[in-house]
Amino acid sequence: MTTHAVQIDARDARTAVLVTPAAYTDMTAWHETVAELRAEAPIHRVELEGWTPFWAVLSHAEVTEVSRRSDVFWNTERSAPAPDAQYDLLAALGLELPKTLVHLHGEAHAKYRAVTSDWFKPAAVKKLQPAVDSIAEEYAQRLVDFGGCCDFAQDIAVPFTTHVIMTIFGVPASDERLMLELTQGLFGAGDPEYLGDATDPVELVGRTIQKFSDYFDELTAKRRAHPTDDLATVIANGQVDGEPLGDAERLWYYIIVATAGHDTTSYALSGGMEALLGHRAQLDALAGDPGLLHNAAEEILRWTSPVRSFFRWAHEDVELRNGAVIPAGDVVLTSYPSANRDEAVFDDSMAFDIYRPNADRLLSFGMGVHHCLGAQVGRRELRALLAKVLDRTASIELDGAPEWVSSHFVGGVKHLPISYTLR
Repeated sequence: MTTHAVQIDARDARTAVLVTPAAYTDMTAWHETVAELRAEAPIHRVELEGWTPFWAVLSHAEVTEVSRRSDVFWNTERSAPAPDAQYDLLAALGLELPKTLVHLHGEAHAKYRAVTSDWFKPAAVKKLQPAVDSIAEEYAQRLVDFGGCCDFAQDIAVPFTTHVIMTIFGVPASDERLMLELTQGLFGAGDPEYLGDATDPVELVGRTIQKFSDYFDELTAKRRAHPTDDLATVIANGQVDGEPLGDAERLWYYIIVATAGHDTTSYALSGGMEALLGHRAQLDALAGDPGLLHNAAEEILRWTSPVRSFFRWAHEDVELRNGAVIPAGDVVLTSYPSANRDEAVFDDSMAFDIYRPNADRLLSFGMGVHHCLGAQVGRRELRALLAKVLDRTASIELDGAPEWVSSHFVGGVKHLPISYTLR
């Protein structure tokens, strides 16, 4: 096999937008740049200082293929794209690299996923709907309390999704603020707003992981001594091959549920509302016909793509359908925002359209064995809160400029000032 010829130079400056946190604060410019790259070469090699060279996979077809071929494209402890120095420093600090469902591969991944899979099966998720609806009603009611203006992202979307996942988890409401702080410290470390008193993003990540460890060690002891009917009890007492989860595996299981369980959905909600406010006819149609919510939610998830990308390692030489050959040992980056705007799949892909007939072909939750475990919970949260908010309001307008988080891994609209009138 020989490596497929690449049309874009490996050191093309445009490719930096894929892993530059600040680039994601202007998604219009980001998509314009990546659309150029995708049109010129849907797969190409990227070489950036401080990063392991990788192959950027930008098209819907190839992101799907890489995701499905988990036999040759493996997840590892470095599946969350980051500069080499960040992982090296975590190791130097004595912190074990992540061991979540995102980072595990093959049989190990299947066994650890089985620990909580029953909680996320369709029948189980359906039973959560009354609780999700009740929490959505609570947060829609807060619009009354805010008196006509608020930051929809920070005042509604973030606390709503946090409360839903922590209710499932069994974490007391009094600790939700801590969980939110830790989530921002882990996923938003590249954004100056979330640095707090830390001087460096890696320092913040290290400190955050230690706080998570302290909190969840105590929670594990409580749930082992007094089991309850919640997800924390399942993880605390989980077993693989007849043995309790290892300390690192248990910690990272808690972290991935506590963080990914709300961060991604809150960004979908705030980004979805921002898109709807920019498309008044669609917002009015959705308010008048709740039957449009299912497809609208799919389009919002396509449009926002809260998870930006993952790294996967080629276990052997792999030839993809377009003829590109990824050599064994090389890294690929699967870009979900790019795949979700692929013109070959979505007509007028840069337009937001709640009527889009194939919006459900989105790749925001991944594909294959690593398809997001909580995808159906996230969808239900999105539909429930939008329905309650639109039912409660007579009008909604932007009341300032939206702001996006500076993050190349998980991100979206972090501030969405709105004004509104109530029904």
